[in-house]
Amino acid sequence: MHIQNYRTPIANSSSAALTPAGSLAENDMRGVISEVVYSEDQPWLTQLVLLPLLQQLGQQSRWQLWLTPQQKLSRQWVQASGLPLAKVMQASQLDPLFTVDAMVKALQTGNYSVVIGWLPEELTDDEHFRLSNAAAKGNAIGFIMRPTRTLKSGCRPRSGLKIHSSLYH
Repeated sequence: MHIQNYRTPIANSSSAALTPAGSLAENDMRGVISEVVYSEDQPWLTQLVLLPLLQQLGQQSRWQLWLTPQQKLSRQWVQASGLPLAKVMQASQLDPLFTVDAMVKALQTGNYSVVIGWLPEELTDDEHFRLSNAAAKGNAIGFIMRPTRTLKSGCRPRSGLKIHSSLYH
């Protein structure tokens, strides 16, 4: 799984660092768009990374929106995952062509703490710009979920979690 994080700077906003004592619900997380590239045969890894974040965001009074391409979320899974069932909304069977537009509209409303959408391809610069602006306007977080591509012959596999940090480079 590879996580790429983009942060849109906001003028006149105080940004508080996340600390073990603080929660995401109390911190300034404006304009965050992240792409999560995951392996469909290892969904547990994505859950280990995203679920704690989604649980923290569930403490806010705002909704969580899941824009899923195929299957519906199971009520049992949502409850077992510690997510607030009363604050989780889902739109399923959404055509990937309309996912970015739907995310932009949802992010900018300010009604959602997080909007999660599945896309088959990487974001274009224009799509990233639109999503970042919408997330900043709505003070929300957007996650782009993208499965890894199937390998062509001759390509070596990419696996593992890649964490980029200026502390190590």
